[in-house]
Amino acid sequence: MPGAGKSTVTRLIADRLSRSALLDGYFISTLVVGGHVWALGEPADEAARQVDLCNRNLCALANNFSDAGFTPVIDTVVPDRRQLDFFLSLLPARQVLFVVLSPGIEACRYRNAHRDPRERFDFDGYEALDATMRREFGDAGWWFDTAALTPEQTADRIIREALRRALTG
Repeated sequence: MPGAGKSTVTRLIADRLSRSALLDGYFISTLVVGGHVWALGEPADEAARQVDLCNRNLCALANNFSDAGFTPVIDTVVPDRRQLDFFLSLLPARQVLFVVLSPGIEACRYRNAHRDPRERFDFDGYEALDATMRREFGDAGWWFDTAALTPEQTADRIIREALRRALTG
């Protein structure tokens, strides 16, 4: 969710790994310039098509970097089981570690509200997004409560524990 710490933590993880590539879903989605529709925009069918295109490109990049000996670290929102399964289908030969930063809705709201205004994301769907994610894939990967941790502590724990806690299958 906005404010969970995805961008900060994925950057820290990528910085700590000896050979890594940081793949930012937001950046990849903005490569579409003419005709761009954001993930929650209208028309909804075009927004969904562009989300799938973004995810397909993220996975293609992840596969390419992995084949070249780099650990891909993907920074994106996975809002439902369909999108998680889509990612997994495009990374079939890979060991995928799936970490959901889960500091709680109030922590996300607070963090998002106190960001630099240029980085703030106006979002009022926290409850619905959290409920959908928990219902559809609450048993997948590692739901990591980071509310009491700094971004540095979060990144360090993910590097230390993800192989044990975040396996997808």
